[in-house]
Amino acid sequence: MTDEATVFVPGHVTGFFTSEPADDPTKAGSRGGGVTLADGVTVTVATSEERSVTLNGGDIEAEAVDRVLDALRATVAVRGETPLPLGAGFGVSGAMALGSALGTNAVADRRLSENELVTIAHGAEVQAGTGLGDVVAQARGGVPLRLEAGGPQTNDMDAIPARGRVEYYVMGEYSTEAVLAGDTETLSRAGEQAVSRVVKEPTMGQFMRASRQFAREADLLTEGVQSVIETVNEAGGTASMAMLGETVFALGSGLTDAGYDATVTSIYPGGATLQESE
Repeated sequence: MTDEATVFVPGHVTGFFTSEPADDPTKAGSRGGGVTLADGVTVTVATSEERSVTLNGGDIEAEAVDRVLDALRATVAVRGETPLPLGAGFGVSGAMALGSALGTNAVADRRLSENELVTIAHGAEVQAGTGLGDVVAQARGGVPLRLEAGGPQTNDMDAIPARGRVEYYVMGEYSTEAVLAGDTETLSRAGEQAVSRVVKEPTMGQFMRASRQFAREADLLTEGVQSVIETVNEAGGTASMAMLGETVFALGSGLTDAGYDATVTSIYPGGATLQESE
């Protein structure tokens, strides 16, 4: 048992997904594919007499984190630090939930396994309406493919074995809650087709093609995002839209080559990890 624990959770950009509701939030979620990023969220959990949640030094409302702490029956202080923009499709909410679960397990000596903690964090985010698959992807790392919905007990996972540079360019926020609360039938149909295409050809080239087609068919592309993607493609690169955000991500130096002042990161090969105490 320790007074403080720090967890690193990679960021996660979703390329395509379905919406799979269920009465049990740990069995609900999505099928889909995404890329985990070396730019992530560092979550520190510390013993405290009062519960608090901060991100980059400011207090935040974080329903998913609150649900995790309720499930673990813990009163702790949760501090998140990240270079990633909020509400732009990088899985920050899922990272905060997962980091809180792993950190609280260590601080409060709950003695739960990784799968149990990922299940708690996944269910919490689904109930909060802030994501459907980020948590299980961030626990896995790399370029995960979620072949079934739900937490790790029900989610059949595969992956594209890839490493490399990733760039992203953020233009604004996109409400995940609003999209997930709306009619997701068309979105899910497009997501199923994208998953099928990538499973048949698990390469990054196919992943990017499937992501672009999903964005169009799911009617999620904004004019700004579409313009950037087209410019990158014309410059010889490959880019797509981050789900869900007014954000374009590209492989290699696609955005830079097209003239955009993009942020550079890379595919993160591992999942969320509890850091060793110094």
